[in-house]
This record gives sequence, structure tokens and C-alpha cells, in this order.
Amino acid sequence: MNANQVREWFRDNGITIVRWAHDHGFSPGLVYQVTQGKRKCLRGQSHLIAVALGLKKT
Repeated sequence: MNANQVREWFRDNGITIVRWAHDHGFSPGLVYQVTQGKRKCLRGQSHLIAVALGLKKT
């Protein structure tokens, strides 16, 4: 899945990024950055977010 598909999934399922972030224990701002491609997601929280969203493999 790519970032555009993730954003479409949120929209299609009526889930906000803020709600998803809170439910998964992540910062909403960081989740927005990951879904907008502003983070490389090589390590740390951004990497964990990318894995949880299906953008990267573990």
C-alpha cells in the first residue's frame, strides 16, 4: 500500500487520522507527516507508524 492508498482507506472507512493515531498510541502530527510522505520512516516512531499502516514491512 502507498500513502495515497492509506489516505483513501481512511476516507473510505470514515476514520480520521487523529482517531487512528490515538487508538494506536501515536502522535497525530507524526501520522500526518508519514501519510504525506514527509518522513523517511527509517527508524523510531515514524517507522512503527509506517509498518502499522502497511506502508512498510517490518
